[in-house]
Amino acid sequence: MQNQVIEDVVESIAQAVGRGLSLEDPDGVLLAYSSHQTSADRVRVNFLLSKKVPPDVNEWQLRHGIAQAVRAVAVPANEELGMLGRICVPLLVRGFRVGYLWVQQRSGEDPAAGILASLAAVRPSIDRLAELLLETDSASSERRTQREAAFLAACRGAAPAVEELRGWRDFGAHGPWRVAVVHEVSDGGGQARPDATSDAEDPHEAALLHRTVALQATVGVVPVLFSAGASAFSVLLCAPGIGRSALQEVLDRYGAQIAKRAGRAAGRLVVGLSEPAPDVRDLATAFVQAQHAVQAAVVDPGLGEVTAYAGIGVYQFLGALGWQAPRHGSVHFGELSEAERVDELLPVLELLYDKNGSVQDVAAQLHLHRSSVYNRLARVRSIIGVDPLAGSVRLELHLALKANRWRRRPRFEQT
Repeated sequence: MQNQVIEDVVESIAQAVGRGLSLEDPDGVLLAYSSHQTSADRVRVNFLLSKKVPPDVNEWQLRHGIAQAVRAVAVPANEELGMLGRICVPLLVRGFRVGYLWVQQRSGEDPAAGILASLAAVRPSIDRLAELLLETDSASSERRTQREAAFLAACRGAAPAVEELRGWRDFGAHGPWRVAVVHEVSDGGGQARPDATSDAEDPHEAALLHRTVALQATVGVVPVLFSAGASAFSVLLCAPGIGRSALQEVLDRYGAQIAKRAGRAAGRLVVGLSEPAPDVRDLATAFVQAQHAVQAAVVDPGLGEVTAYAGIGVYQFLGALGWQAPRHGSVHFGELSEAERVDELLPVLELLYDKNGSVQDVAAQLHLHRSSVYNRLARVRSIIGVDPLAGSVRLELHLALKANRWRRRPRFEQT
């Protein structure tokens, strides 16, 4: 249905300008063309038959700046190629390039200036066409797929991919950049939603969903330079000055896109942001930091939905220790865990540590009377035989509580 709408829009533009049109994606693959065939040159005929721009024609077009153009560009005729002059209209949606619309000149005497002037009247249709392309297949195009794969490989430290990224104009010659990881979790915390799509059964479908949603959620968000999707998360390359408000906007749009494309309400969405990476070789370190920030936000909702690596505290150390941690590394924590029956003691104790020992704040957040908090602290003291607010005991138990949360973090694929 969407393809038919695209073809109809192309046909209506062709009729308005009175010339043959062709529509291609950023990879030079034919998407649609008009039935208007007046003075079709050899290049147009071959393009309609092969569905792909040949290398020599592509080189001629690129030589005239179409890849960087944001306005219509006149590409002159090339007799050797059998090519009449044509106008290239880059199709952009809020700065994102989704394809090219080509308007062929009728002959060598058909001035490009006349075509350029006529485009103003069909600008709404051109903008509509760009929106339709963004809605359909920009995330699944060959070029986009390859670039996302290269970006993810660079984030995992693959040297060839790192070198490939150095040549990408999108990023500029030098950093710094920051990496952000977006993850959807179930309402209960820890792991990915069991109903998140048939994602758990088909990682390829899950990755396509994350790729498409990340692309749609970041279009027009200027500090987000690139996005890529994996089966359990998406990764964003960001300008170093990206702020909390921009990332919150991405999360809001991400949730709306999941509802639109997966036909369900989004679960809790969190984003973790790395420290600045001054060089593409540092993207792997930044990627790990962003993952750890997301994992901390998943297991510790108090950190918020937008979490920077520098703000996750002790989870930085837990992340650096690797994947394995003993279940009860603390004797006192083990004693409390065995005595805990209905989550009365440990939540109060952890919140008291998090709130700098303020009983009033703990009571307010847990909707308890202050005397109830004191009573529970007394029970903790009687179980472990020492004061839980004493310096070394407090450090031990606070770390054990955070390590217990860390064990419930989502595990992301490492390949």
